[in-house]
Amino acid sequence: MVLVLITVISATSGLNVALPDLARSTGASQTQVQWIVDAYALVFAGLLLPAGALGDRYGRRGVLSAGLVVFATAAGAAVFVSSPGALIGARAVMGVGAALVMPTTLSVITTSFPPEERGAAVGVWAGGAGGGAVIGLFASGLLLQWFSWSSFFALNVGLAVLALAGTLVFVPASAAADPDPLDPVGVALSVAGIAGIVYATIEGPTRGWTNPITLGAFAAAAVALVGFVVWELRRDRPMLDPRLFALRGFAMGSLSITVQFLAAFGFFFVVIQYLQYVAGYRPLHAAAALLPLPVILIPLARAAPRIAGRVGANRVDAGGLALMAGGFVVFSFLGTHFSYWHFVAGLVPFAAGMGLAGTPATAAITSSLPQERQGIGSAVNDTSRELGGALGIAVLGSVLNDRYRSQIGPDIQHLPPAAAAHAKASIAFVEQAAGRFGTPGRTLLGHAEQAFVSGLSLAMLIAGGILVATALVVALRAPPERS
Repeated sequence: MVLVLITVISATSGLNVALPDLARSTGASQTQVQWIVDAYALVFAGLLLPAGALGDRYGRRGVLSAGLVVFATAAGAAVFVSSPGALIGARAVMGVGAALVMPTTLSVITTSFPPEERGAAVGVWAGGAGGGAVIGLFASGLLLQWFSWSSFFALNVGLAVLALAGTLVFVPASAAADPDPLDPVGVALSVAGIAGIVYATIEGPTRGWTNPITLGAFAAAAVALVGFVVWELRRDRPMLDPRLFALRGFAMGSLSITVQFLAAFGFFFVVIQYLQYVAGYRPLHAAAALLPLPVILIPLARAAPRIAGRVGANRVDAGGLALMAGGFVVFSFLGTHFSYWHFVAGLVPFAAGMGLAGTPATAAITSSLPQERQGIGSAVNDTSRELGGALGIAVLGSVLNDRYRSQIGPDIQHLPPAAAAHAKASIAFVEQAAGRFGTPGRTLLGHAEQAFVSGLSLAMLIAGGILVATALVVALRAPPERS
């Protein structure tokens, strides 16, 4: 199950390493780059809840196997496409497969282990969720050292095939005795709501935040989400009962997981590009720069249940969020002259915080529900992760994009309109063009790097503020669950 989890988690994180090469090869703008990453996360998050119900109804091993086949097929197709639009489509289909896969991993674990071992098993799973992101980064960087950006999708295919073989051999057949009915209306409303928020957030810097399309997307998302809550409250057996969020453990665990992954996925999206565009790292070096993260995160994720048993789950969760925020404040001071020790000084508290916060938050969600509802419980947990990830890429990526576009604007006024539009859309264009124009080109590249760093600093501070606010809420509202 951890191998399956790494397969779908790394499909988001690992692509970040390939983004600069992908942008240079395909001519993708910064907005298109966000969509190539977020199309996967958006579909993934939107379909997780019904996918959990499918696993409960039709059998977890069968749904898991089907999801891996869809995922591998779409990734295989992505190897052979070269336009941003086609890549966005392939990534969306991969998200369908990933949605069928991910909720099953945790529900298989929670239904297979006895209560006294379940906390440790969930700790290994949570460590795989966090560490798998960096494993994907490093594997992708290793491939890009010798092959093109499309080799990343070949890696996705290989991992999915290996995971499918392991699933067929080792995963026991299981299903809920009395599964919830399927809910197509609820699915449509929830997907529309999430998609509207992400669409408006990503398109805002390009179209304008007061553009009718941007405002209309936000309004449509609000209507759809309100409609989802009303619809689910009226159903006898809802796909997701909004009343579950009255349970403090369920609500605070979901909030914490969402914010953790908002920060983490937004961090990977922004910082991996910084390491390559500004620090000048090759893909492998950029991925290797993050290797301290799993070394710190995975052991702490396994130890977190024992620590929470002594001092209280709410304190461990809140303390982890606060540590992550401290790391982001350190990252906000990164400049155009890169220092790896400065980077590590932020990476250590970020990794430690994520390791400590992840397991108590996950356990709070799963322990709030009875055994027969573990499928939907794990789907809510996974939805929180993927929704947070999609929002993190959208929000922090848009903060970066918006600040970059505003900062670079005065420096490109002398360029021909077409060149100015490309330079404003992507630092990759400036980087490629700089070498052909001598001193003026290098000067413009310096301005572009400064604009990019300004966007990174603001994105890190915003993420840190969100983490601090969430830490305070969790400390005050989450149940202590000390044993």
